[in-house]
Amino acid sequence: MAQFTRRQLLRTGLAAGALVTATQCTRNQAPVGTPNNPATGPTVNTNQIKDVTLRFIGTGVSQINEIKQKAEEDLGFKLEMRALSTEENNQIAITQPGQYDVFDGEYFSLPLVVPSGNLQAIDVSRITDFDKIVPIFTTGELTSGAKVNTSQGTKPSKVMFLTDQNSTEFATEPTGWATLIPFQYNADTLGYRPDLVGRQIESWGELFNEEFRGKTSILDIPSIGIMDAAMVAEALGLMTFQDKGNMTRAELDQITAILMEQKRAGQFRAFWKTFDESVNLMASGEVVLQSMWSPGVTAVKSQGIQCVYAPLREGYRGWGGGIGFSKSLSGIELDAAYEYINWMLDGWVGAFLGRQGYYSAIPENAKKYMSQAEWDFWYEGKAASEDMIDPFGKKLESKDAVRDGGSFEQRMSDVVVWNSVMDEQPYLVQKWNEFVAA
Repeated sequence: MAQFTRRQLLRTGLAAGALVTATQCTRNQAPVGTPNNPATGPTVNTNQIKDVTLRFIGTGVSQINEIKQKAEEDLGFKLEMRALSTEENNQIAITQPGQYDVFDGEYFSLPLVVPSGNLQAIDVSRITDFDKIVPIFTTGELTSGAKVNTSQGTKPSKVMFLTDQNSTEFATEPTGWATLIPFQYNADTLGYRPDLVGRQIESWGELFNEEFRGKTSILDIPSIGIMDAAMVAEALGLMTFQDKGNMTRAELDQITAILMEQKRAGQFRAFWKTFDESVNLMASGEVVLQSMWSPGVTAVKSQGIQCVYAPLREGYRGWGGGIGFSKSLSGIELDAAYEYINWMLDGWVGAFLGRQGYYSAIPENAKKYMSQAEWDFWYEGKAASEDMIDPFGKKLESKDAVRDGGSFEQRMSDVVVWNSVMDEQPYLVQKWNEFVAA
């Protein structure tokens, strides 16, 4: 039970009546309904904060109307969500803290965002199930005692904690103050159309294969696209890297020269920045092989089009996303934001996103809202005992299908680099822009 103090309620613009009525907020942890009914979820008694509106910024993969509607129904207050590109999201987080309350961002962005001082530290003692969060984020382990198979890039655990409440310095081990509270993550790879490619894709190197000239695409977010290119270059033996997540200037010069050569040869059909762009390119058949995100693949499949999220022999690029608070957030709205995080981790959101292929920060909670067949398919890597349905009610996979890449442990243990911000970030952006403009 969270108590609201008078001091917490003293906030400019808050209705005066809230000082009288906002005394406490209780949360029922127990899920309502059955795991097979994704429309049900945890309930919260929040009459005291019904006038609150929280302003979210984030990317299109998680700023989803169905999540917004369910949160409003369960929590009793309003959410405003803005779906932005990754670059726009980071820019607003860094420069306009008064324009948002909640930052839905990626851990790799934190070395850019946190030094601005525009995110406030999150008190982990107010996160009900914090101790259940997968150790990928807290200690860097895949499971207790089993290390994630890489130190390349920005591992989420490296930027998960701050040294104290008022710090902008990352802590080297867990503290009571978090930068973001995680809720989704995945192992990313290439997506392809097997009906148009005509064979199985097993290597990142295929992105530069002349066989697919004019029919490939790469992600136009410098920090991520450059690492996809590095995976391709290493797979083809064109170059090697000390750390694909933190390249030297010489390495950046070399990899962008390779990219420019591929572009001039006509290898790429397009570049994409948003989830919708990637879906449209693949669904239309303009592109047959490209950098992709898991919900993009599921969105293509939901249209009845074959699409594979390829398990490649060189491994995956990992990423993680979470929720942070603007420094301008305070009072009853800050309390509401903590209630949102606790609701988010309770399991309904994890199950919803899990039906797109994302993993929950607390898998055991997501499991409460998934059927056994869904859990076995998405997390255990077992053959589907029934048709798999996406979060929006459309068929994704037929009975007996197996998830691309297998189980949670198989996929996440094969991450070879994490999304990151590099020491040479300004130079990276400069070189990437030269490539895109070439």
